[in-house]
Amino acid sequence: MQKNNRIFDNTEIAFSLKSDSELERAYFLFKMISIEPLVRIGTAATNFAIKAHLPIEGLIRSTVFDHFCGGVNEEDCLPVINKMYKKGVSSVLDYSVEGKEDEKEFDAAVNTILKIIDFAKSKQEIPIAVFKPTGFGRFYLYEKIGKGEALTKDEQEEWDGVVSRFDNVCKKAKDCDVAVLIDAEESWMQDAADDLVSKMMQKYNTEKPIVFNTLQMYRHDRLAFLKAQHEHAKAHGYFLGYKLVRGAYMEKENERAEAHGYLSPICKDKQATDINFNEGLVYMLDNLENMSLFAGTHNEESSYLLMDLMSERGLSNNDTRIWFGQLYGMSDHISFNLANKGYNVAKYIPFGPVKDVMPYLIRRAEENTSVAGQTGRELKLLNSEKKRRRTL
Repeated sequence: MQKNNRIFDNTEIAFSLKSDSELERAYFLFKMISIEPLVRIGTAATNFAIKAHLPIEGLIRSTVFDHFCGGVNEEDCLPVINKMYKKGVSSVLDYSVEGKEDEKEFDAAVNTILKIIDFAKSKQEIPIAVFKPTGFGRFYLYEKIGKGEALTKDEQEEWDGVVSRFDNVCKKAKDCDVAVLIDAEESWMQDAADDLVSKMMQKYNTEKPIVFNTLQMYRHDRLAFLKAQHEHAKAHGYFLGYKLVRGAYMEKENERAEAHGYLSPICKDKQATDINFNEGLVYMLDNLENMSLFAGTHNEESSYLLMDLMSERGLSNNDTRIWFGQLYGMSDHISFNLANKGYNVAKYIPFGPVKDVMPYLIRRAEENTSVAGQTGRELKLLNSEKKRRRTL
């Protein structure tokens, strides 16, 4: 690991798009998020206020929503997209409405993704689209299929609709030459999603990776899964695209495994997860001839490792098969400093109606509270930039 070029400490580049007032707001938000009891109370109060139809959308919009989301619709996100692209950071528009249950809502989600792909095909600022499997069909169906249980006639019709939605979006992505990332969710529904995404890859990744699956590397079985998929792709002549992440459902996964008496799919500790993630990076970079990588990480050491692996293999910083990705509102010190060095970087920009995006925002707050060091690092960097500006 090269330690001589710690580019992520450069706060001037990291926060170059933030005004002084935006810097202060970011500092205030991360300070609040760092206090775990406050996050718990705030989450409960917000959920209550939304269910009771209290007029709090304006407050949410001007604070946490504007920091972590691009807007309520695609057009709303354009100022953010254009501003970031001037600094070399691309955007992945993420329609962050989740937890829906009926066919009309699933069809509406598909139409939104198709619209985003159309929107993206003429904009180099948006090279990638994304969707969640449960945005296109009921969680219960994925779970039932994953268990190998027979579907009823009505359920089979419903599942055929899910497959059709996946196919429509993946076909559109190939026609428009826009990559599409398919997010991973809980392990007990993921087998059915993985199988479906693999079929889409085989169908549409015939010339290059267009369809990308997501591997949550906090699962101890994902590296073996990646290698098995690679063998299948080589045998059947198609390309693989994978987004590598650590994962976002750890507590839920461990609790369910304990409650149901099975071995948790989660690595035994953070170190094992880090090793697994980094081994995934190495494996994919060793096999770039028929796969592409989207490294979704807020971890500085893994980002430095990927930079070093690229350098060791003589790959250019802007090799089209390798992308770095972070969430909007977080880890600007990674995103903007990487972009400044010419790497391919994309921010996930969530959007949607304020009340529908709340589950996403609550997860972000809880994640920042639970990830050791994440919020502290954000606060330290924001504070450094505030001090730097005061000395100008």
